[in-house]
Amino acid sequence: MIWHSAGQFFAMGGYALYVWGSVAACVVAIAAELIALGQRRRAAMRMLRQQGAVRRIERAERGLAAERDLAVPLQREAA
Repeated sequence: MIWHSAGQFFAMGGYALYVWGSVAACVVAIAAELIALGQRRRAAMRMLRQQGAVRRIERAERGLAAERDLAVPLQREAA
C-alpha cells in the first residue's frame, strides 16, 4: 500500500482496528512475558540463594569473576 499522509497510514485502508489491535495485543503479550520472566528469575535466584549456590552466579553476572575463576569450582563439582 502507498500512503500519502499519516492519517492514511494510521487508518490502514479501513483495517486500522484489526491492525492496531493486533499490534497492541502483541505488545501486551511481550510485556507480560518479560514481567513473568523477571518473576521466575527472582524465584530461581531466591531458591539458589537458600541453597547457598548463588554467590558464584551473581559474581559472574556482575562481571567480577573471570572465566578461570568459574572453571575451577565447576571442575571440582564435576569430579
